[in-house]
Amino acid sequence: MVTPKRSVVLWGLPLFVLILLSACAAPVTSSPTPAIAPEEAFFKPSSNCAACHQGLKDSTGADVSIIPEWQTSVMGNAALDPYFRASVQMELLNAPQYADAIQSKCATCHTPMARVTQKAQGQETALYGEQGVLAVGHPLGKLALDGVSCTVCHQIPQPAADLRHSGDLAIDTATPMGERPLYGALPITEQNRQTMQAASGFVATQSEHVRQSQLCATCHELYLNYITADGTLSSGDALFYEQTPYSEWLASQYAGQASCQDCHMPQAQGAAPISSITPQNTYQPFFRHTFTGGNVFLLTLLRDGSVEGVRNPGGTGLDAHIARTSEFLQTRTAVLSITPPRQEGETLAFDVRIDLLTGHKFPTSFPSRRAWLHVTVKDASGKVVFESGGYDREGKISGNDNDDPKAYEPHYTRITAPDEVQIYEPVMQTVSGEVTTYQMLAASYIKDNRLLPRGFDKTQAPKVSEVIGDALNDADFLGGGDTVQYRIPLGSARAPFTVEAQLLYQSVSYRWAKNVLDSQSEPAKDFGAMLAKVGNVPVVVASASAQSR
Repeated sequence: MVTPKRSVVLWGLPLFVLILLSACAAPVTSSPTPAIAPEEAFFKPSSNCAACHQGLKDSTGADVSIIPEWQTSVMGNAALDPYFRASVQMELLNAPQYADAIQSKCATCHTPMARVTQKAQGQETALYGEQGVLAVGHPLGKLALDGVSCTVCHQIPQPAADLRHSGDLAIDTATPMGERPLYGALPITEQNRQTMQAASGFVATQSEHVRQSQLCATCHELYLNYITADGTLSSGDALFYEQTPYSEWLASQYAGQASCQDCHMPQAQGAAPISSITPQNTYQPFFRHTFTGGNVFLLTLLRDGSVEGVRNPGGTGLDAHIARTSEFLQTRTAVLSITPPRQEGETLAFDVRIDLLTGHKFPTSFPSRRAWLHVTVKDASGKVVFESGGYDREGKISGNDNDDPKAYEPHYTRITAPDEVQIYEPVMQTVSGEVTTYQMLAASYIKDNRLLPRGFDKTQAPKVSEVIGDALNDADFLGGGDTVQYRIPLGSARAPFTVEAQLLYQSVSYRWAKNVLDSQSEPAKDFGAMLAKVGNVPVVVASASAQSR
């Protein structure tokens, strides 16, 4: 949700902080190899990295410590996300015969260290129950709760010519700890390599691929099998393209100009060290491990909605991350403008224009997300004489056809009534064409009118990222934005009129939240308790106003 800019990314640097100790360390001497616990045969939790990756200051004195910023990110909370937990349980209740497929796929990118370890050790994948990795006291629980952690991303190898997607981490599980490669971008001397190996158990290995978007596509390009009409799982090329931000970026003007890391890892001010042990060694640019996105909702749930059994992961650090995420959404996502309102007889006419700044579709990734236009018209007395896109604390949009779970709001080129709302969203459907929020039942999209990045040609888009529905025939719905006409009956209202427009964003739409809550599982009850405390009001992404003469 940001205009990508060309820059040099040092994402691979932080995990290599210990190799810098070689400048002042004594020569490495051999020592007996300690026994490796089975649960740490392939990974180490972030706590092992924390000692050297905290207490970091940039040139202005601002704290840019790597582990604390990652810990309060959505990546760091991938396993703690209460909506994720409740959604998986809903899927399991709906399709228990596919419990292994559901948990295997979801665990791969939400509890990847536990999942890879289970698979390598011949264990069944389980998130819930006495044998589930999310259960208190499970041997893999620490790794599971660490989410998308340091030694996950930095062990993903260089992808082959074809794109690796859908959780194909391809992490080596044959090489023993002590010899396992950990990839990064820094040049590595033999002494550096020995120091890193002795300190962490991993072998520092230089590779430019950690700077590339293909690394992120491993999880953020997700294709799923679905339940077919006869109850079996689809196979072969029969896949549901659940989220495709990498393909969307690839079809935009930003491909080749900037990577995912460029946009979602903000730069520190000036130079900064990557180790508290060697603060004299500073780097510029220094890219912070905030992984800033748009999920204010999750971060707020974790901060304000904590309930028994669902821990708050970041304390006061969540305040900073929420503020950072809000600023990211509100300044780096879109610009809104309104043409001068004019009276045409008894109708007020104006257009609302959205110019998108992101390098992929917006909303992005998981299909529970939506954005919409909230437009009001006030008369000379300040009375609201028209409103489209109003909402309540639960996140329900007034006039949205999706209040009926079997329907959805169409895409509009012109709006003339309060119950017409321009909602930018993906809407899933089953093989029989029924609207659904169940991932296992989703065979395709019946609507996808999410805003397109600049350079995206909807007429040439590949199937994985195509525009679906009425937006395909909307002449001004193009790469870079959309224009919506408003023609509002005035009745007896008197000029001058004030038009106000907002682009609103919601990470979990009302219908998605409602369906999860209705499942009545224990995780759903936890999610519901947190939601009751926090609410589900949208974030204002952009706004504009105009007045008629």
